[in-house]
Parts: sequence; C-alpha cells; structure tokens
Amino acid sequence: MTENPPAPGSGRDLAMHNGWWDAGWEHVLPRQGFPLTMLIGTASQPDFTGSLDDLLQEAFDGHWHMIGGDLDGPLTFSWSDTEWDYEEAPEGREAYEADQWEKFGAMLTAAGFPVPRTVRELSELYLMLGLASREETPAGTRWSMPDVLPLPGDLLPLDAEVTERLDRIRWTTRTGPLVDGLVHHLAEELGGPEETLTSLDRLAAATGLDADDVRIALAELVESGDAQVRRGEEQADAERLEAHRRFRLIMDWDHFYENRVRLIAAPAAGE
Repeated sequence: MTENPPAPGSGRDLAMHNGWWDAGWEHVLPRQGFPLTMLIGTASQPDFTGSLDDLLQEAFDGHWHMIGGDLDGPLTFSWSDTEWDYEEAPEGREAYEADQWEKFGAMLTAAGFPVPRTVRELSELYLMLGLASREETPAGTRWSMPDVLPLPGDLLPLDAEVTERLDRIRWTTRTGPLVDGLVHHLAEELGGPEETLTSLDRLAAATGLDADDVRIALAELVESGDAQVRRGEEQADAERLEAHRRFRLIMDWDHFYENRVRLIAAPAAGE
C-alpha cells in the first residue's frame, strides 16, 4: 500500500494499493473505483477494524466528495462537478454516461456478475472479483486486499479498445524504467549526442541494465519515434540486435522532449 496525507478530520493516513494503476481497473470501473479502492486500502490497515461506513465516518465525518458523498451514492463515469470537455466527448455528458453504462453492464452481465449502481454495491462487486476480502472476526469487520490485484482481462470480457489501452499501459510500465535508465545515460552522462556508435553490451555496462533490457528500451524509443537504429546506412531492427554488434543510435531529442512527460531521474547511488 502507498500511504497518502491524513484524511481531513482524522489522524489516519489514507492508503492506496500499489498495483491499482498497473492493473488498469480505473479504465474499466466507474470513476468512484479509485476512491473506493483508497477507502478499502485504508480499511485494510492493521490498526483498523470496522465497516467502510465506520471508516468514512471516522475519516470524513460520513461524507467524502470524491466518492460522491456516502456509500449509497450513485456511481458515475464522469465527475459531475467539472466542466464538460466537448472536444474530447462532443456527445455531451448524458450521452457519454449512457454509453458507458451500456458497455459496463453488458461486460459484467456477460461474465455473470451483477451490475452495481451505488458505491456500496461496487464494494460488494470488489469481493466477488477478488479485489478485496472481508472477514467478520470477534473484534469486528476486517478488510484486506491481495498483494497482487487480479487483472480486468482475466475476469471480464473487455472490448478491443480497452484491451489495447491496458496492454499499452502495462508495456509502458515495464519499459518506462528501462527507457529512463538508457536516456539518463545518453542525455546526462554523454551530453545528449544526436548520434552514438555503440552496442548493446556497451550500453548495458554503462547503464547497469542487462543487454535484453537495453534492447527493450531501444525498441520502445524506436517505436515511439524518438530514435533510429542503423547499421551502416541501413535501418536495423532494434529487437534483433546482437549484443556485441555495433550500431548507430540516432536520437531525435526534439521529438523525445516534446512527447515524453516522464521525468528522467538519475539512478540512486549504488543502483
């Protein structure tokens, strides 16, 4: 769990499951899925025993705007208190909500799950999906979450658009640290040259990555349009580079900085 600032009105730190973003559930569930996961994560702390209602009362005096008020508030797929973006969704909020509910309901029904309409019903769906567990003990209700969250695609029939989005997110999560390490070496240690004559072995030694991870990072840079890999004047396949063979790495730094939002952090000492 990741701890967050204390909830208003209490000394309790809110907690969020570290695997929430990587699993991709926010792209499948109504928007209250995020604060509900934080609420359940907080209820799973060792020093708390009680219902989600009890925690909501303790932490927010029974009303949390992020969750829509209380656990009996209706689920939505958009934030009602924000201005609607008609460029991104020209159909308007009402039509967007109707479309999202149709897809969400069809997906759950096809998998044999009930369609929740309130935050409380969504918390019950979490139990069915294995996103959380609840146990009645002599001391009271105890909540918990698995160390590794199940993936949406393992439980639900996702459409092609959502599947592609989640695959891309997981690929970026896998490759992001590798790209960061390689780019830190190129930009900070080498001064950001437009062209470098190198090899996977050399880059691996310089970055502390293994050759296979360097290959993955290079392939991601090429696929994103940030780099080219050439042998002589011919374009080379980054995914098929041999570890010892030299190649020319040509970086498009303008493209990289215009399209990347991730900060390239220097590796910690000893890493």
